[in-house]
Amino acid sequence: MRIRPVLGVTSLAAALLVAPSPAQAGGGGHAPALGPTATGYGGAVSTVDPTATAVGLDILRRGGNAVDAAVAAAATLGVTEPFSAGIGGGGFFVYYDARKRSVSTIDGRESGPATMKETHFIDPADNTPYEFAEARVSGLSVGAPGTLATWQSAARKWGTKSLPSLLEPAARVADKGFPVDATFRQQIADNAAAFGQFDATKALYLPNGAPPAVGSTQRNPDLAATYRLIAKQGIDVLYEGAVARDIVRTVQNPPVSSNPVGSWTFPIRPGTLTLSDLKNYELRYPAPTKSKFRDLTVYGMNTPSSGGVAVSEALNILETAGLSKADVTKALHYYLESSALSFADRNRYVGAYTKNSVLQKLVSDGWAKQRACQIKPGAALTKPVPPGDITATGCTPATVGGPTEQGQSTTNLTVADRWGNIVEYTFTIEQTGGNAMVVPGRGFLLNNELTDFNFTNTQAPAADPNLPGPGKRPRSSMSPTIVLQDGKPFLALGSPGGATIITTVLQILLNRVVLGQSLPAAMAAPRASQRNTAGIQAEPSFRTTYGPALTALGHTFGPDVPELGAATAIEFTRGGGFIASAEPVRRGGGAAGVVHPK
Repeated sequence: MRIRPVLGVTSLAAALLVAPSPAQAGGGGHAPALGPTATGYGGAVSTVDPTATAVGLDILRRGGNAVDAAVAAAATLGVTEPFSAGIGGGGFFVYYDARKRSVSTIDGRESGPATMKETHFIDPADNTPYEFAEARVSGLSVGAPGTLATWQSAARKWGTKSLPSLLEPAARVADKGFPVDATFRQQIADNAAAFGQFDATKALYLPNGAPPAVGSTQRNPDLAATYRLIAKQGIDVLYEGAVARDIVRTVQNPPVSSNPVGSWTFPIRPGTLTLSDLKNYELRYPAPTKSKFRDLTVYGMNTPSSGGVAVSEALNILETAGLSKADVTKALHYYLESSALSFADRNRYVGAYTKNSVLQKLVSDGWAKQRACQIKPGAALTKPVPPGDITATGCTPATVGGPTEQGQSTTNLTVADRWGNIVEYTFTIEQTGGNAMVVPGRGFLLNNELTDFNFTNTQAPAADPNLPGPGKRPRSSMSPTIVLQDGKPFLALGSPGGATIITTVLQILLNRVVLGQSLPAAMAAPRASQRNTAGIQAEPSFRTTYGPALTALGHTFGPDVPELGAATAIEFTRGGGFIASAEPVRRGGGAAGVVHPK
């Protein structure tokens, strides 16, 4: 494996003064009592999981910096949030260096096999695209994972502790176990048919043929052993050694059970990922996207993520509207319209190989004015809207954009330390449960990230920037974002949620910056997502609260969804303080903590 450089709302429980040690955090039935909001000093951590947050806080208390804490917390999430992330997947790491006052990124996105063609997801039997479920639960969907390489690179470049020391807390959690909650059990139940086709997955997540009971202790000794093997032998064991061979064997010869639990409609197809694909995997270090919004500088993730570009374009469009907190309906109207316009452009133009000149135009104020001129203050645009013509001036449209990704299984963490360094990290295995295959004897699920490619050309007769290709990375919506105000940290945030990540990050920024809500209120507020589709996807409380006024403007709603996103964030206050915020309810509620609670 080569590393290549390239151009929630309550307080912490009053009794919780010190987070438990990693060893304590792993005790079954003894999850640390962290809440969705914490204020204080000395460093802060926000994740979707209390055990991971406690591990990160413990690293900070022991003198580690934000990168150390982020890697240790991420490794723990690979144990406690295994259906969302882990060493079988990839992601995007955004880092603010307080001493240098600069933002850097790591692209640890999964890459496709060297033999991958545009027809990767076309059934040769009838020349039609595979059904999503058939493509997902197969070897075809697995890309070379970048998560482990990301952890090592971040630790070496910016951390103060070794990767082996940062993996050990997570290994202890995997050994000792953690309590199963309702969300964990439901995610297994939702995947029971897919999980039931593979012996290693069944053994880990379907004991006695059923999901584990809420309150039981979930252990993963195989993953603990894998982490310790990596600590002993280095990450090449996953990219060239024994673990690599097990990954390739699982992809090329899916270990289908002779005694499955439940039935599966589709054949489980082999993939083409090879040992050479793993050995030749390369991290990238692209410059972050950068844009201005009012007095803020917004940094995000560059391609192959579309998140930084789409969030920046939408913010630039919003800025043309002169919004204020006095008119919530107008603000939400422009939020929905700007999101639709940016998604049209994202679908048409953004992929792994988009030229920098195109990306720079999409995040420019001039382009925002070209797109904003289509928005009518009193009437919603008919969706889907066409993308803009990148070669023209004015409001010239091009052809209609294509569909958005469906993946939802991602996780996010936000960490800051007492020196002012920040990590915003979003990582994933794509669908909830990845491709459903636990690597036998290794304890982790493989990704189905390659299904983030478009299976066929969605932009015809124009070229589709997100078709499969040899060694190519699929387009992502992950949007880890760091915001500076007058050159100093103001806010860091990110979320899981597939293509809704972009709108979740955008709406939290709207709530906090334009509507003047506190960070916990901005996180808890009801959400809606307009991704250039006929109907707005919205949580029930959003539709109840804002639907009548928006419907009067011509907006239409699709079926309600229970929740959108599961964000984490940290706001930076005067005197070196922090407001750490996680979800109060979504995905079972998140966990925020600070080293020294206020």
